[in-house]
Amino acid sequence: MEAEMGLLPEGCIANVISFTTPRDACRLSSVSTVFKSAAESDAVWERFLPPDYPSLLSDAASSSSSSSSLHFSSKKELYFSLCHNPILIDEGKKSFSLDKQSGKKCYMISARDLLIVWGDTPTYWRWTSVPEARFVSFTHGFYLFLYYSFFTSVKIYCLHPKNRFPEVAELICVCWLEIRCKINTRSLSPRTLYAAYLVYKPTAGSYGFEYQPIDVSVGVVGSESQTRTVYLDAERGQRQRYHYPRRIGLFNRSRRQASMPKENDGCYPKERDDEWLEIELGDFFNKEDEDGELEMSVLEVAAGDWKGGLIIQGIEIRPKQGK
Repeated sequence: MEAEMGLLPEGCIANVISFTTPRDACRLSSVSTVFKSAAESDAVWERFLPPDYPSLLSDAASSSSSSSSLHFSSKKELYFSLCHNPILIDEGKKSFSLDKQSGKKCYMISARDLLIVWGDTPTYWRWTSVPEARFVSFTHGFYLFLYYSFFTSVKIYCLHPKNRFPEVAELICVCWLEIRCKINTRSLSPRTLYAAYLVYKPTAGSYGFEYQPIDVSVGVVGSESQTRTVYLDAERGQRQRYHYPRRIGLFNRSRRQASMPKENDGCYPKERDDEWLEIELGDFFNKEDEDGELEMSVLEVAAGDWKGGLIIQGIEIRPKQGK
């Protein structure tokens, strides 16, 4: 079979493979030595990279912190580097990466590039680097703080998790929570269903979010936005798995009955691989000829209750998995 494949010019095989997907190219490289050479060629992986990748790399190279990592021996190496190692662009205010399965563009807009109401008022918000902040993750495990450890249902991370930006925004206390951002739809991959996520961490002293619904939305400016309600308290999501109805009466006072567990329907945050939390704000299908500003918002302005203790890294826009 390998001899028959050898009759086809490698360039012809590479051209055919370039119309598949990155996953298919990796699989086809195991067919034969000829296919391996073609599937790993720059001609194939150049097609998997976005058309404007040279300008994005040039933008990233303007930052001294990222310029040393922008030298690659092949287009395939560049592709996977962009999948696993986001680069900073737009003067460090955004990060850019690729979705590993599809090669679609992914962005994270840093906290500094978000419109945060009262964000420059030290009474309400504080700008800090990640090592200065202490984070809490609401998952079963050990409580680690100041070198003491004891078993509990809460896990504290003393060491800061991975952060893409030099600064994050720490919420001290507000009664009006409003966070917005925009990105041009031309920057996104066409014919792609995107989802936006708030990436954040609660601090050890987080309060005011236990039962407070947050209104989030995603939509193109000038058109109807998709709006939904979410909760930023990760513990609430775990408590909602079991509901204990209150019983009245002498014989029922001490009895509790748990309902069946509920799945996370997207209203509660999930822990990411980088140990931050994320909550989906909504999704948006970017059409081929879409030209506008995609706006995302996080609001709690109705109740007027005071709340505090969140670390905001940014808002991430990436292809929605399984769609």
